[in-house]
Amino acid sequence: MDSLRKVPFVLALVAMGLVVCIELGSSLLTPPPPEQAALASDLEQEKLRAAGPATLSAAAQQRLRDEARAQASEIVAARSKQPARPGMGIPFLAFVDALLLFLVAMMGAALVLPERVWGRAHGVVRLVAMIGAIVAALVLIPLAVVLLLLMFSLFVAIPFGTIAYLAIWGSFDRGGAQVTLGLLLGLKVVFIVLLVVAQPRHLANKGLVALVLTSLLCNAVVAFLHGLVPGVLVSITDALAAIIVAVVGVLWAVVMLVGAVISVVKALRFEQREG
Repeated sequence: MDSLRKVPFVLALVAMGLVVCIELGSSLLTPPPPEQAALASDLEQEKLRAAGPATLSAAAQQRLRDEARAQASEIVAARSKQPARPGMGIPFLAFVDALLLFLVAMMGAALVLPERVWGRAHGVVRLVAMIGAIVAALVLIPLAVVLLLLMFSLFVAIPFGTIAYLAIWGSFDRGGAQVTLGLLLGLKVVFIVLLVVAQPRHLANKGLVALVLTSLLCNAVVAFLHGLVPGVLVSITDALAAIIVAVVGVLWAVVMLVGAVISVVKALRFEQREG
């Protein structure tokens, strides 16, 4: 790759690096927790209505009010500990986009490092990186599944579970998520254009092209699931999108892991022949 083509290649790496940073950094946007007094009032009314206030003594009514305040306090505390919006779907896109960034970075390293050194090292580097990606996914996917089941079970547990769900997850920042997804898509398009400008032969790399298309498809899946349901249910479909994207990322990591193992075996055989 000549010096003129190195510039767009480096810019392509920067663009994809920004994509991954935005995806991982989206969890820094923390919304405020629900108003505790208003939530306690809603829970109190529901509890009194369900118990029948006309038949309750003053002491029983006061006990229900105290329970409502305690439950509201717990919900607010739980809400403040939840992953920040715009949800899990966008951060989980990094399971695919980080692999794409890693693949292109490996291509760049092959052009900079001596062939003999890179030929021995690249298989091991890919092997370690893919094992790390798979382990991270296997840790986070079950957590996302548990959270999805929790949200769904609360939503259908009328009335108190539904109130708790609405207090904790009912206000999803769909607008912010749409803006973020649009920015990510724009950066991915810039990445693709710069990569082709740097070397048109990249289009002949079937693995690279397939991974780029997968990245764009995952972006579209998250956006589609965000817009599929009413606003109060977006947190549920967002968790579903996160699980789908993470599973896709694991499948890609496994494919790349197999390639890394083959590369390491070939390097070892070559070393044995030289020895």
